[in-house]
Amino acid sequence: MNENVAAVTLGELRAGYGHREVLRGVTAKLPSRRLTAVVGANGAGKSSLLNVIAGVLPATSGSVRVGGAVRPAYVTQHSEVSDALPITVRATVAMGRWAHRGPWRRLTKKDRAVVEECLERLDITSIAHRRLGTLSGGQRQRALVAQGLAQQSGLLLLDEPAAGLDLRARTLIDEALSAARDDGVTVVRVTHDLAVADQADHCLLLRDGGLVAEGPPRSVLTPARVAEAWGVPVPR
Repeated sequence: MNENVAAVTLGELRAGYGHREVLRGVTAKLPSRRLTAVVGANGAGKSSLLNVIAGVLPATSGSVRVGGAVRPAYVTQHSEVSDALPITVRATVAMGRWAHRGPWRRLTKKDRAVVEECLERLDITSIAHRRLGTLSGGQRQRALVAQGLAQQSGLLLLDEPAAGLDLRARTLIDEALSAARDDGVTVVRVTHDLAVADQADHCLLLRDGGLVAEGPPRSVLTPARVAEAWGVPVPR
């Protein structure tokens, strides 16, 4: 992808669940090879926007264009993965290679090298033998981020990947996402943390399913706009 073009283009996008509309006419461009933060209060439509880009939630109207026909890698929140899954950390990360090999196919030497690199990048090599359900929230989320990286997609989508985690887990995930961006991956992460969003290259600020503003975080996350997005008085 050329970094001067949009990796994802949204045009008057609308989507919802049943009769409940959650995205209302969102128009935005997410830059290629950059890290975009999607910010807003609970219920703003952040996760739904990611679901539409990932192809999990169909748009009811409008358009979604992903440049280069890239198949996104999508990392959900750790709380959405069942503790009952009898699968190890290494096997979880190796599942990321299914996008290239197909389910249950034997991994190649290259596949195994990618898996090991992703385990190391998130510092979970030492627990690679453990079952996913025995891990702490931070360890499990790092395994899921490693799985997303192992897909080696040009577009990485993450739904609050560091929410509720300790400082070490947050730092490792933030560093891994910055490294992926530096390697040419377009990263889109949902976050409620304004400090994290402020470190992104690009920002979308949502409220009630609509777009309040987009652009560089410094111009988007002004006190007035943040107050508007959260529905609180503008600080004086």
